[in-house]
Amino acid sequence: MMSIFHDMIEKTMEVFMDDFLAFEDSFSSCLTNLDKMLNRCDETNLVLNWEKCHFMCREGIVLGHKISKSGIEVDRAKVDIIAKLPHPTTVKGVRCFLGHAEAPILVVPDWNLPFELMCDASDYAIVAVLGQRKSKHFQPIHYSSKTMTEAQIHYTTTEKEMIVIVYAFEKFRPYLVLSKSIVYTNHSALKYFLNKQDAKPSLLRWVLLLQEFDITILDKKGSENLAADHLSRLENPHQDVLENKDINKNFPLEILGSLTSHSISWGHHGANLIVKKVFDAGFFWPSIYRDAHEMMKTYDIFQRQGKICQRDEMPQNSIQVCEIFDIWGIDFMGPFPSSKGNKYILVAVDYISKWVEVKALPTNDARVVVKFLKSLFSRFGTPRAIISDRGTHFCNDQFTHVMIKYEVTHRLATAYHPQTSGQVEVSNRGLKRILERTVGENCDAWSDKLDDALWAFRIVYKTPIGCTPYKLVYGKSCHL
Repeated sequence: MMSIFHDMIEKTMEVFMDDFLAFEDSFSSCLTNLDKMLNRCDETNLVLNWEKCHFMCREGIVLGHKISKSGIEVDRAKVDIIAKLPHPTTVKGVRCFLGHAEAPILVVPDWNLPFELMCDASDYAIVAVLGQRKSKHFQPIHYSSKTMTEAQIHYTTTEKEMIVIVYAFEKFRPYLVLSKSIVYTNHSALKYFLNKQDAKPSLLRWVLLLQEFDITILDKKGSENLAADHLSRLENPHQDVLENKDINKNFPLEILGSLTSHSISWGHHGANLIVKKVFDAGFFWPSIYRDAHEMMKTYDIFQRQGKICQRDEMPQNSIQVCEIFDIWGIDFMGPFPSSKGNKYILVAVDYISKWVEVKALPTNDARVVVKFLKSLFSRFGTPRAIISDRGTHFCNDQFTHVMIKYEVTHRLATAYHPQTSGQVEVSNRGLKRILERTVGENCDAWSDKLDDALWAFRIVYKTPIGCTPYKLVYGKSCHL
């Protein structure tokens, strides 16, 4: 560009990379300079983008600054973005604000280190930050972001998060194509997509595009992924355009649905409860159930607050077929305020019948666990397996000796993942809730109310088995 306009630079025009402008004091002189510049473009076959061209302006934005007869000023739009950031209230908040407001400190890439990508997506924008970790600190190399298209806005949260990664690797391909890359995202399901064979065709197409890269995807909370999460949630420049429009017969249904879904407090319930809320408000349309399910799939807030759907979960092993009292889950509750010398509750729940056995105990050591198990075996027979956490009261020589003696398989829950023994965890919460309501303020009497709480738990209807545990075990309903 400098060679094309070499005889005009600093005389009738200015050039910076692929941006250039012609100027003069008067309208006629400026028109003459513009004519010379356009003729030079025509002679050298230089093509201009019509949408980015502005002619005969008294003021304009050049390289992020406003140039007018008053001089050079900062672009007000950039100042407004910083002014609308939340006001910091803590020292950490002030540091974050200063980090966003100051000019970014970019570093030169080190080709001996792996590259890291901070990715995030909001309802209307995606952002990626390329950087490297030097001296244990993430140092940015390049920032990139863009708004979504109309079609992409209606994607599910998983698809939006996948778009960010694909966009980042296409944008930063010269850096990443022969280097190890670590991707941080707040959508943990993406960790399994690179090895998933039964995903949607669109997702598989994106996975194929990423096969040429050496990628490791790691989960990172949005509160920790500060740069990407913040940049993807800056004010939507198109959001306010919808507020002052009149609703008529020609108003697009998609826009109307977007406005209503953001204005009504749905409470983040499931699709059926949302439909009931609409019915209670006096509305109905034929496709209401389908629309509710679609909204659950595409609404970003629902997806982020919900759990990973079964299709996107890590593959699970099938549970063996078993009968009543074949598998028990055991766990300790407590410590509680001392009640007749007891501070703990040992809970055992049958995975099939949901039958619960409890014992109030003064300690939670291996000796009381072994004694409780022997009593359990004498009443209900020897089970196939017992599931417990990795506490020392369950992982010891005495417990192992009893398991070997009775030929019972001891299964341990995954560390820091209580869902593995979810049945006993649910029973613990249920018993604790019943005890809280029956004991009241007299917390020292909880051991006296334990049998009543156990009785209430056994005769309550359980949806998974279609009856009460009492009826399933004894074959008849209890007399209340």
